Amino acid sequence: MTTLKIGTLAVIGVGLIGGSFAAALRRAGSVGRVLGAGRRPETLAQAVTLGLIDEAVTLKEAATRADLIFIAAPVGAFEAIFAEIAPHLGSKTIVTDGGSTKRNVIEAARTGLGSRIAQFVPGHPMAGSHEKGPQAANPDLYQGRRVMLTPLVENHPQDIATVQAAWQQCGANVVCIDPSQHDGAVAAVSHLPHWVAALFMQYIIGGDDAMLKLETAGTGFRDFTRVAQGSPEMWRDIFMANRDAVLAELVALRQVMDRAEHALREHDAVWLEDMLDRAAKARAEWPGGTK
Repeated sequence: MTTLKIGTLAVIGVGLIGGSFAAALRRAGSVGRVLGAGRRPETLAQAVTLGLIDEAVTLKEAATRADLIFIAAPVGAFEAIFAEIAPHLGSKTIVTDGGSTKRNVIEAARTGLGSRIAQFVPGHPMAGSHEKGPQAANPDLYQGRRVMLTPLVENHPQDIATVQAAWQQCGANVVCIDPSQHDGAVAAVSHLPHWVAALFMQYIIGGDDAMLKLETAGTGFRDFTRVAQGSPEMWRDIFMANRDAVLAELVALRQVMDRAEHALREHDAVWLEDMLDRAAKARAEWPGGTK
């Protein structure tokens, strides 16, 4: 693992993702001072109280003073953030992010950063929680988790190595991937589950017997719908940003659902059992699952 020492880290968006990044690097002894920037002064004040950041600053101050900037805001805000920090970035300042989509973020960076685009190394940690805000930050959040970097042709190899080392100091496993491949994969395994969980909750609460159903629900319902508690603003931006990939996955999922519905209508118990068996085995053999 590369030895890393960041003089000043700036986190834009000190919630679960940004706060956990700061907390993990601070615990690893990899950072000197941590600055925090964002839209809500009360959130930044809470982050200071919790020890996640040392000081709340403006975006301009973050760009001027930081050696590494981590953007953990909703992806819809990225272009404006890039445009605001671009004129003030130090020549050696590295910018990276935790956005759940990459093609649109890279487009926003090219627009907002302009000639500074080489200083941006895109990334996405495959970790999260339904919890929100600085109080949800956890230095262990990225332990053993995968972080996908989608480097640009303009990036300097040393800058990529610095971002990779930062994530490794957080305990993450880092891989590099093409932005289009990234967006297609996360549409299936991250964005679609949230979409389904949110729509299912909408279906439940929209019925006349919603209260009865909710009072009857147990642990399966709890586990299945947990991700529907995520930030509406963040997930709205994700769905709109990754619209084409999500739509493609919805078409594929609908085909599977139609086949299963046909089996149920036709009393095809053999197909249903085989499908359930294959699903159970696949879930049990998935390395990310719990035994």
